[in-house]
Amino acid sequence: MGKIERGIIEQGSNVDFEETKMEFAKGWKRLQEKFESVFVQKGLSLLVIGFLLGRALILSHFTPFALPFFAAVYAMKRDKAPIALLGLTAGSLTVSVANGVYTLASTILFVLVFRLFGKYHKEEMRVLPYYILAISFISKCVYFYLQQQFQLAPYDSLLAGVEACLTFILTMIFMQSIPILSQTRRKKTLKTEEVVSLIIMLASVLTGTIGWSINGLSVEHILSRYLVLLFAFVGGATVGSTVGVVTGLIFSLANVSSFYQMSLLAFAGLLCGLLKEGKRGGASAGLLIATLLIGMYGETSTPLSETLYESCISIVLLFLTPRSFTRKMARHIPGTAEYAKEQQQYLRKVRDATVHRVEQFSSVFHALSTSFSQYDQAKEEEDQERELDYFFSNITERTCQTCFKKEQCWAKNFDRTYDLLKMTMKDLDEGDGTVSRRVHRELEKHCVKAKKVEDAILQELSFYQANQKLKQMIKESRKIVAEQLQGVSEVMGDFAKEIQRERENHQRQEEMILEALQDFGLDIDQVEIYSLEAGNIDIDITLPQYSGYGECEKIIAPMLSDILGETIVVQKEDFSSHAGGLGYVTFRSAKAYVVETGVAHAAKGGGFISGDSYSMIELGSRKYAIAISDGMGNGERAHHESSETLRLLRQILQSGIEEKIAIKSVNSILALRTQEEVFSTLDLAMIDLQDASGKFLKIGSTPSFIKRGDKVIKIESGNLPMGMIQEFDVDVVSRQLKAGDILIMMSDGIFEGPKYVENSELWMKRKIREIETEDPQEIADLLLEEVIRSRSGLIEDDMTVVVAKVKHNIPKWAAIPVSKGKKLIS
Repeated sequence: MGKIERGIIEQGSNVDFEETKMEFAKGWKRLQEKFESVFVQKGLSLLVIGFLLGRALILSHFTPFALPFFAAVYAMKRDKAPIALLGLTAGSLTVSVANGVYTLASTILFVLVFRLFGKYHKEEMRVLPYYILAISFISKCVYFYLQQQFQLAPYDSLLAGVEACLTFILTMIFMQSIPILSQTRRKKTLKTEEVVSLIIMLASVLTGTIGWSINGLSVEHILSRYLVLLFAFVGGATVGSTVGVVTGLIFSLANVSSFYQMSLLAFAGLLCGLLKEGKRGGASAGLLIATLLIGMYGETSTPLSETLYESCISIVLLFLTPRSFTRKMARHIPGTAEYAKEQQQYLRKVRDATVHRVEQFSSVFHALSTSFSQYDQAKEEEDQERELDYFFSNITERTCQTCFKKEQCWAKNFDRTYDLLKMTMKDLDEGDGTVSRRVHRELEKHCVKAKKVEDAILQELSFYQANQKLKQMIKESRKIVAEQLQGVSEVMGDFAKEIQRERENHQRQEEMILEALQDFGLDIDQVEIYSLEAGNIDIDITLPQYSGYGECEKIIAPMLSDILGETIVVQKEDFSSHAGGLGYVTFRSAKAYVVETGVAHAAKGGGFISGDSYSMIELGSRKYAIAISDGMGNGERAHHESSETLRLLRQILQSGIEEKIAIKSVNSILALRTQEEVFSTLDLAMIDLQDASGKFLKIGSTPSFIKRGDKVIKIESGNLPMGMIQEFDVDVVSRQLKAGDILIMMSDGIFEGPKYVENSELWMKRKIREIETEDPQEIADLLLEEVIRSRSGLIEDDMTVVVAKVKHNIPKWAAIPVSKGKKLIS
């Protein structure tokens, strides 16, 4: 047989094996679904649980399980109550006939009383335990009264009270456990209280197997160890030891001779949980070790061989337990990796849903922006031609309808007549209300009512111009709204991307940083890295205690600077006020540059209220904005306009909208909110604190200057003041700043201040160049003083000058070097 034939046969066998495997998986899944359908949905599980709880005893006298179980099923799954009652009655009859009669009678009494009085309560579940407490006490007293031949001893009353208290507690436990056992697909994760309640119920159910044995091996021991082994394997040492203690305690209450089982089960749960990393084999080894140690040194009459056989059978049951079942259990138990993964998946779904909604809003705003910005050139030209036809129709109606040359002008010489009217309209529109001689002569030659036509066109033209101006305003407003909507759409889109960005896994780097800090002698609890992006590092460190000597700023941040190769500073500290509390410190990338500012200003005539306003705005950790606004005129009204301009600008910039759109938004708000002609200028500088790049936007403002050594650079841009309804493009001037650069921004009161200077620009450059100091506040004071001196001490306009110096951000504390092995490569 050749290689090709063998390859085909092998490939075919692999395909057959995969198909067989898939068919087996489908069959097993169908079997599981059928088992769940019969055992859970149809109530067979309640029948089995009821049978075992009906047999369960505590201290060989108390039977507190039957009535609370039936009451919980009746209140929560009323259609399954008859099945539970059948199981309880059958189980109690195996103990004694009297016990079976008592169980049946007490449940019937509960049904009658609850149906009679339960309807008067709005929340039946809240009062259910109290009904069980009363009915259990009454029914047990009646049982003792009949059993003692119509006598009731005080001791019997005490026993009835104790059992009633147990039923009260068990009712609340079963109310949390029944929904867990009766749902095949539970979406909600379990709370810790629900897990404990489930463990108590399962242990109580297992007490119903006391006395059963197979070939001398106790069924209760096998099932209890399997229960502990299963929970320890799924939930770890904490859950395993808890299940062991609870199960052992309930078994010791049910049978005093089983008291040693509590030690065995608790120790086994601890060992199995600690060895769960070794999979099922590791957990099984923990059970065997616990069985040997307790069996060899514990006080028990059971032979060691029997105890080992029982543990081995429990181990076999664990290996027979389907992996899908253990995974499903782990997803509902807090503290497990599967539980954390389930929570993370849930949070991811919530996050994705939020992102989807934000993206939908972003798409809506983008669609609205597109709708407002759509511009049909052909349709506009058609509308313009139509309006022109309407315009001339009104003219001809007033002048040509009664003219004897109407047929001659409009039927035979339509084009000539139409062109003459358009030429006349154009002259009147562009001129000062007069028609040029050439057009007037040609119109007189063609029309016998030339003067009347000109007057009619002039009169109608005012309405036409008003209509065109209104259309232009609407067009400009549509464009402004479109840009604003587009800006909001972009902000929401960026926000959606920020939400969707997951925290990267930096486990290795976290361990390296933690080890480096601990080797230095620092007591560090935990290190969490959220970002290692250059210039945007974000690290949280948890400290068990805080001495108050600034070790975070003086030691940890400098060490992180050396490890990460970037200056790191403390952004936020949150320490508990009480002793022994944890402290949380956030470390972020330091700014590469800082801006030092100085301001000097004076109001007109030395008054208190200036029409100029200024603001320094720090936008996050990367951008720094400096703005000056000059309200038209002086006094309180100009001050209100300029300060309102900066207030609006600050709010819009802090929302994340781009600078150009922010300025246009402020312009539209100022223009549309009042009908009066109140304008203001705006001078805005945006400085990037990571690379020192600068953007300058000037709306009706004076030039700014950059002093770099002996060189003075002028920055200017021509835009009209804000508040006018007209279409304008914001010119952005970009400049790369350097450390040591001094930026000088001023209002027109400073720039145009010198009275006898013809060229204000050259004068200002010379004065800036002559200033020897580099302190921003001193420069601002000197410029203001020089301008006032040049006007003989008179302040004829509001004056404001803002000076900013760009400097390298020098950290307060130098980096502390660590060993080369601890250098972190992101």
